Amino acid sequence: MQTNKNPKLTLIGAGPGDPDLLTIKGAKALADADVVLYDALVNTEILDYAASAEHIFVGKRKGCHSYQQDQINELIVSRALSHGHVVRLKGGDPFVFGRGAEEMEYASRFGIEIALVPGISSSLAVPALQNIPVTKRGTSESFWVITGTTRDHKLSNDVRLAAQSTATVVILMGMSKLSEIVNEFVVNDKSETPVGIIQNGTRYNEEMVVGTIADIEEKVHHSSLSNPAVIVIGEVVNHRKIIHSYKHKKLIKEFSALTS
Repeated sequence: MQTNKNPKLTLIGAGPGDPDLLTIKGAKALADADVVLYDALVNTEILDYAASAEHIFVGKRKGCHSYQQDQINELIVSRALSHGHVVRLKGGDPFVFGRGAEEMEYASRFGIEIALVPGISSSLAVPALQNIPVTKRGTSESFWVITGTTRDHKLSNDVRLAAQSTATVVILMGMSKLSEIVNEFVVNDKSETPVGIIQNGTRYNEEMVVGTIADIEEKVHHSSLSNPAVIVIGEVVNHRKIIHSYKHKKLIKEFSALTS
């Protein structure tokens, strides 16, 4: 198939899972797409915005890749040249562990027009919707967002550095390295540090476990949590207890008023 359209690539962040968290700009770009290449973490309801486009699943899961990254890069270029506007739809934000920069660089070598629509990152939105702020005055002045597993399938060295700080630590793709992560905090005398782990954040099947560095592995084992999950480590995890406490007191007050 040949087209008279100028070849174009738009990288769009689909957000953490809830289709309502797609941006308006992202929805408009999808409506203009001729081809959509989408990842495993993308909620497929979002594809309805590109109903007339060709949809190609290029997702990756541990041990199962429908396409290798080199193949995805080549597919972006070939479809842009043959069809016109290619949308690369990624979970979260394309520039937060999404390899969006690599795909952008590759496409630009062929003279393809490039555009980017940022997405809501799971590193911020997933904790937030569980009433966990990544920063809080008097509690946390900064936060780290770290990949749990590097391209060499090892724990990022940044986890070791983050464990020495007072910052909130948010780890993505880290469930397979949970024991190593816990150990880094234990050796820094942080066994009592709160931990929240949210699986399938913002989706209908979301699950969460809360504990401390000392007991989080046991709790995860009993609940069978796995990837995709966001690990949040820091005192800010306790903020959700405060909110729940206020809600509980309010319910008791309302109930007392009704029965008095």
